[in-house]
Amino acid sequence: MDFLTSLLVEYGALGLAGVAAGIIAGLLGVGGGIVMVPVMSVIFAAQGMEEAVILHVAVATSLAVIVPTGLSSALAHHRKGAVSGELLKLWAPSMVAASFLGGISAGFYSSLVMRLIFGVMAILIAVNSVVPIQKKLMAHLSDSAKTHRISAAVIGYISSLMGIGGGSLSVPTMAALGRKVHQAVGTSSALGVFIAVPGALGFVLSGWGVGGVPNYALGYIYLPAFLALAVGAILFAPLGAAIAHKLSGEWLKRVLTIYLLIVGVRMILKAIGG
Repeated sequence: MDFLTSLLVEYGALGLAGVAAGIIAGLLGVGGGIVMVPVMSVIFAAQGMEEAVILHVAVATSLAVIVPTGLSSALAHHRKGAVSGELLKLWAPSMVAASFLGGISAGFYSSLVMRLIFGVMAILIAVNSVVPIQKKLMAHLSDSAKTHRISAAVIGYISSLMGIGGGSLSVPTMAALGRKVHQAVGTSSALGVFIAVPGALGFVLSGWGVGGVPNYALGYIYLPAFLALAVGAILFAPLGAAIAHKLSGEWLKRVLTIYLLIVGVRMILKAIGG
């Protein structure tokens, strides 16, 4: 395969990943990062990018893509009346601060640590979707402003280190605190922007001047991959949102559970070398 063909295949795969991420973002209220980060990791390795920065670049680029994807998805959900202004006011401030801190602190973490964070959290998210561990742990907590703000900060920090919009964490958290699934999904899509913007900015600063980062990068954000992913993600996020509002709350829970289980299994297999 010559260089041009190889390039077309690789960026074509990124474009398709963007389409999948957009549909998933709208459907499940997630940013699509849990799809984009693994795909980018494989493609960047094939391109010969240095192992030490592959996951940092994948996570940072994913966060950058989530900004327009999240906006597209959030607008689609807002038109359906599924975005809660009350929850946005409660979650956004602490989520912004924690996400920025996550992007900045990523510069101090090795590639191994970043992979462990992504893998372990993906597995925990998948397990929580089958066995409602989080709901049991949070059952004694009140639906108070303090509970929401602390939850938002934890989710914001973890999500920025994973390159995700946080929906796979914030949706079950809101559900555990008694919010309806459609409202949780819609609000989560908007909150993904409040994770992605400060998180991406943190990765720009922490990756500035770092060796091994490819050309045409802004800090850790790899602009060619961002463009390839963003086009498909922006165009298809409204489709996912439209599908979400045609499903019942119970069906939406099942879709979310199946999706997270697939991701969890993939991460376990990768962790054990499968």
